[in-house]
Amino acid sequence: MPPLGRAAPEAPCYLNGEYLPLSQARISPLDRGFLYADGVYELIPVFARRPFRLDAHLDRLQRSLDGIRLPNPHPRAAWVEIIRSLVDTAPWDNQSLYLQITRGAGTCRDMPFPEASSPTVFLFAAPLAEPSARQREAGLKAMTVADIRWGRCDLKTLALLPNVLARQAATEAGCDEAILLRDGYLSEGASSNIFIVQNGIILAPPKDHHMLPGTTYDVVLELAAQHGVPHQIRAISEAEMRTADELWRTSSSKGVLAITTLDGHPVGRGENAGKPGPLMRRMHAWYDDFLNDEIRRNPLP
Repeated sequence: MPPLGRAAPEAPCYLNGEYLPLSQARISPLDRGFLYADGVYELIPVFARRPFRLDAHLDRLQRSLDGIRLPNPHPRAAWVEIIRSLVDTAPWDNQSLYLQITRGAGTCRDMPFPEASSPTVFLFAAPLAEPSARQREAGLKAMTVADIRWGRCDLKTLALLPNVLARQAATEAGCDEAILLRDGYLSEGASSNIFIVQNGIILAPPKDHHMLPGTTYDVVLELAAQHGVPHQIRAISEAEMRTADELWRTSSSKGVLAITTLDGHPVGRGENAGKPGPLMRRMHAWYDDFLNDEIRRNPLP
């Protein structure tokens, strides 16, 4: 929050080749992102003005573009330059960088791809909403909901209404996250990936079309391998999730957090029930060390 009497700094943005204040950005009402959710996005956290795993995010952006048959409007070097300029312009050291590409605006509302249109390229920076001390120490509350999304959840598209409704239901229930279940199996969180720990083994759902492959999902598995923690990638049943020793939520903006309450019941058993478990506390420390190393070793290209 800015000091009393001082206005909060305005978020900078990039729109179709122009850098400007977010309040001045305008798009056509015929933009296909607005009319059809015909586009893709990325959310890149920035720590100490260094984008987190930028190559991985740009790789995922390319996969999403390929999945909806939308040509990438910029080569990799141009994306890096745009991102560098926006990060340098923003007044915050830790940022949330939102990137969105749509198929652009046609001359009318018609479902087939327009024969002649230019993609709309939009990015904006905002202060990073980092996890609170309470969330790290006490963990999160989550509820389960049915996964009613379409069949290509591995693409990071703009069609997020089912996720929005799931998170709204969780918010109204006093929860921090909604966990999506499809046909009796764990998919992911409404805005995160989900891990479970059972008998000292970290279990992760596979990267199939039912979940979005997260960058922090990869980091957690890398850290588990590095520190010799047993881990498996396989389908996880609802029953396994409900009887897990530990339940984790991961995202690139908030890192790794414990889920300690699920549908009103404590996660885990015995003295660890309803608390972040021992493996979570170790993963927290490993992840913090990893993030500090990333900041120290990897300046923006």
